[in-house]
Amino acid sequence: MNDALPADSHPIGTLNEGPLHARLKAWYAQPGDQPEVWLDGFVVDLLRGEQIIEIQTAGFASIRDKVRTIVADHPLQLVYPVAREKWIVKVDEDGQSPLSRRKSPKRGRVEEVFAELVSFPELLAHPNFALEVLLVQEEEVRRYDGSRAWRRRGWITQERRLLQVVGSHLFKGPADMARLVPGHVAEPFTTADLARAAGFGRRLAQKMAYCLRKMGALQVCGKAGRALLYVRSTT
Repeated sequence: MNDALPADSHPIGTLNEGPLHARLKAWYAQPGDQPEVWLDGFVVDLLRGEQIIEIQTAGFASIRDKVRTIVADHPLQLVYPVAREKWIVKVDEDGQSPLSRRKSPKRGRVEEVFAELVSFPELLAHPNFALEVLLVQEEEVRRYDGSRAWRRRGWITQERRLLQVVGSHLFKGPADMARLVPGHVAEPFTTADLARAAGFGRRLAQKMAYCLRKMGALQVCGKAGRALLYVRSTT
């Protein structure tokens, strides 16, 4: 096991660390945990005994190489927050003066993790890898910048803030993730069937099916027109 980050080095894991990541790391930490530890050429968030805990609040693509490298030799638990409830806070151009606060009508759900898990779905079958999805309440602070973000009429996301953790789901393998497929979906099924049964969009259902197939939880058994047909894996 590599030594902790040298005292005269910059804590790379905290550079550009947002409030949501920092608060989740503090919430997750237990007595005896070592923060910001060098391991296999990377800095990991927490070292708990032999277990690595990595908190990722953004896309998984940016940590693909890091996760695959560490999992090859060390147990790693990846923690990912999904906003069960979100409040949108708008601030002036100074980044501080509040203008408004409203609750978003959108309610996040665990399955949203599949949108990111497409970066390395096969790792769920690796004995060293586990994934924990935290359901949280958060604030998203948006700042006005007239020169950017035309899609939001000049409003850009400045930061995300943790309000409360309201639930968690731990996945230690493909069988755990396969339980997210609604039990009443008749086999074989398409991603359109999956989307209707689960109550979310077809695009997310496609990513979910892709991930479950890559980790061995679903199998392709044919086609219905141009759509793939899936059945649950028996292994």
